[in-house]
Amino acid sequence: MNSFITALQFLTRIHVKNQPDLTMEDFGRSTKFFPLVGVVLGLIYMLVTWCLVAVFGWANFVTTVLVLLPVLVTGGLLLDGYMDTADGVFSARSRERKLEIMKDSRVGAFGVIALVSLMMINWTVLRDIKLVLLMTALFVMPVIGRMAMVMVIAFFPYARPEGMGKAFSDMADKKTLAVAGITTLLFVVPWGQAAISALAVGLGFAWLLGAWLTSKLGGLTGDTYGAVETLTETMVLVVFLVTSWIPGGLHILWR
Repeated sequence: MNSFITALQFLTRIHVKNQPDLTMEDFGRSTKFFPLVGVVLGLIYMLVTWCLVAVFGWANFVTTVLVLLPVLVTGGLLLDGYMDTADGVFSARSRERKLEIMKDSRVGAFGVIALVSLMMINWTVLRDIKLVLLMTALFVMPVIGRMAMVMVIAFFPYARPEGMGKAFSDMADKKTLAVAGITTLLFVVPWGQAAISALAVGLGFAWLLGAWLTSKLGGLTGDTYGAVETLTETMVLVVFLVTSWIPGGLHILWR
């Protein structure tokens, strides 16, 4: 329970209790509960969506709130890592310089461009998902995204000799993967074929992204973990868009 609370309070703005004496090992042990944090977020997204649609209908205002909601609930932690990753990876510098740029707290042009582009894509994709699939998409999105993060933490090397992300990397063992994987399957598979497709495509995308980032940086960092999670969530939404509007979309995904 303490490890789950640690994960919840680290990945979100939800505060349950004070944990003043946490160690790096405590953070590392919380990794296995990342998908369960995604379940909590998915429930929040569903509840807010239901309330907003009941009041306003499926309006543009509702879509905008839903795009901003993950930022508000999580504090933008993973989004910050996504922007830092964009600044570093697209800087056309040496590996060492890219890692230095990613540690800089200031946001550069590539980070701003990446953020604006992502928000535009998420808004458009959410707007075009059929309403009957919207609740499912918003629930499984954070679960699959955080499972993708656990996967790349476990399977790809850490790029720096030290750092907070290294605590997660060092503690990501077979038990971590098993607990995270079982949690993800329990909460995604019952939602049906579209959700299963989103899980398969999302994790496949995350693996390819992790491999590409490793080729650029010599490994992953805490910032790239955030980038993988953030972009995997968008990929999940894209899968639901495909299943919503392309005839035989699920058949295409399962071929």
